[in-house]
Amino acid sequence: MNQPQLGQLGHVVWYETVRVMARLVLTVGWSLRLSGSRHVPHTGPAILVSNHESFFDPVLVGLATRRQLTYLARKTLFVGRLAGLIRSLNAIPIDNRGLGKEGLQQVLAELERGRAVLVFPEGERSHDGSLQPLRAGVALLIQRARVPVVPVGIAGAFAAWPRQRKYPRLAPLWQSPTAGTLAVAVGPALSGRRLAQLPREAILTEVYQAIAAARHQAKQLRRQLHAWRDA
Repeated sequence: MNQPQLGQLGHVVWYETVRVMARLVLTVGWSLRLSGSRHVPHTGPAILVSNHESFFDPVLVGLATRRQLTYLARKTLFVGRLAGLIRSLNAIPIDNRGLGKEGLQQVLAELERGRAVLVFPEGERSHDGSLQPLRAGVALLIQRARVPVVPVGIAGAFAAWPRQRKYPRLAPLWQSPTAGTLAVAVGPALSGRRLAQLPREAILTEVYQAIAAARHQAKQLRRQLHAWRDA
């Protein structure tokens, strides 16, 4: 086995080790529930689009799929020792403004390599927990990439860790479910080729509705946990 192969193997082992640890922590600390991982293509390029409620979100979406994802992170995070850690988990630096020209080119390059890329089309974490209007950049990305678009819905993350708080609130597995109980649902993939034929506003509307539907499924997962605990 040559050195590149060893390096790739080590990266896979590291990523999967972090994934196992993250799932354990979020299940014990926040009663995490997941569904719909089958909707993520096992191979080939794909764009995952999710609502954005908290700092938990990249990890949550990463746990909701069986394959490794590529993440977008602000350039300002790639400093010191933190830079190496972030890069080791498949993050790529983008401008703070989100999917600008440079960010778009980087995402397209990752898709060309056959990778699945996570995008938060709201552009920033929600201020009140609701799903915000999507920014136009995601429509341009879909038109350029023409790859499957997979909607993901997150529920409970805003209550667990709103942007106004420095540290998250716990929702332990051994206690009754709270507003901070976490759930993630992955919805059926949308055809990127079909979406690319639509006007920009129609793309944004359809993607918004797909994320909202996935988020509703995530909320249902939380309700099921409440019902099970109350039974």
